[in-house]
Amino acid sequence: LAQQFDDSKWTEQGCNAPRIKEWASDDVSCWAKSIDNISDDVATVFVENEIKGNELLALNMEGLKMIGIERAGTLCLLLKEIKMLEKASLDDVTLIEHSPYCFGKILDHLRLKQLHSQALAEEPTLPKVCDLERGRFEKVVKYYFPGESAKFIL
Repeated sequence: LAQQFDDSKWTEQGCNAPRIKEWASDDVSCWAKSIDNISDDVATVFVENEIKGNELLALNMEGLKMIGIERAGTLCLLLKEIKMLEKASLDDVTLIEHSPYCFGKILDHLRLKQLHSQALAEEPTLPKVCDLERGRFEKVVKYYFPGESAKFIL
């Protein structure tokens, strides 16, 4: 469990970076420009065709050719990078919903419960979570504390 909290993905989730599927065409263009050995012209093609993140993940060889990318090496590099993006987006599906804010609230509550069990603190109240994070907080709690155990924190 400690490794999960130390994982660099948790930190990345705390930022407001959109998920790949939510990328605008400008985000896709920036991604294309960041790929080694890919011409900036490719980034321009993505913008001209208004390719967004979810469309990028759906592109295959034929789709890339349809939007005007023809060079074989470029096609192969793009397909490889798109597959890596797709894998990365799948890896983050569970984690991306979790935020350091939510975990901080859970950990604070569990620490206070432990202190209370040792008569070192008063009985803690349930965590106070801001309205914007309420849905995410409940999802995290229900994921890590399934069934009746979620009531311990919610």
